Amino acid sequence: MLPFLARRIGSLALSLIAASIVIFLVIEVVPGDPASFMLGLNAAPDTVAALRDSLGLDAPAFVRYWEWITGMFRGEFGTSYTYKVPVGNLIADRVWVSLPLTIYALTLSTLIAFPVGVLAAARRNSPTDVSIMGVTQLGIAVPNFWFAMLLQLVFAGILRWFSAGGFPGWDAGFWAGMKAMTLPAVALALPQASILARVMRSSLLDTLGEDFIRTARAKGLSRRQALWRHAIRNALIPVLTIIGLQFSFLLAGAIIIERIFYFPGMGSLIFQAITQRDLIVVKSAVMLLVFAVILVTFLVDVTYAIADPRLRRARS
Repeated sequence: MLPFLARRIGSLALSLIAASIVIFLVIEVVPGDPASFMLGLNAAPDTVAALRDSLGLDAPAFVRYWEWITGMFRGEFGTSYTYKVPVGNLIADRVWVSLPLTIYALTLSTLIAFPVGVLAAARRNSPTDVSIMGVTQLGIAVPNFWFAMLLQLVFAGILRWFSAGGFPGWDAGFWAGMKAMTLPAVALALPQASILARVMRSSLLDTLGEDFIRTARAKGLSRRQALWRHAIRNALIPVLTIIGLQFSFLLAGAIIIERIFYFPGMGSLIFQAITQRDLIVVKSAVMLLVFAVILVTFLVDVTYAIADPRLRRARS
């Protein structure tokens, strides 16, 4: 197990280094000068030059990259060009909105998909199975922002059970915050639950066709007993993969949903920083999201190895 972990940690480190270089280079080639944007079109050249010098934009690219990446290792993300506050503070304020929203949506997705996928597999080719597959296909085809607007219309506009947008902050209380997150979380969870349910059904059907399931049935277990005692655990490997990918997608890809519901999360922060040419915020926030994605992928790989030692031996 230790050699496997060592290799995965090495791969994680190399992925982070490569990602940081790509992010920095992409930000470097983006047209436009942050100093000129901040001062306006009519700013004097010497004023722009002085601001560039104060922001450290005149330093060579390698020096700026090294200062940025070493600062992140120390927990120093730099200072926002626009807000004149530490970038770490901006990210900390927003991540405590995006992270609970992601966990909430992923929990809903899993709670919906797991029983639905098991039910569809247990009743293969029945009307129940056909109905579930039809609904999940619709859930995959319809974009989540359409779900978001539909939820706003029904539950905020007509029924008035929830607010149409905004986040009161955790200072208003845990339940007030969770209530505000419910509609965005459902909008994010429904398409992901459709994907996860189909993967769960497919994986479970493949497992039910294995020899060890037939052996269990031959020893006297009913189909239901073989399903719950043996098949589900062995069918979880591809499901864990999808859950890990969904967490990454929900954390990094909820920008549209956050904009629809006026949520002050990481997506809104990155969007605002791009429009304001606040490049240090863009670099640091995107790097943090990349780190979260790579870390989740690493944890999923470790979970594979724990759940199925055959995978650990195969990768060794």
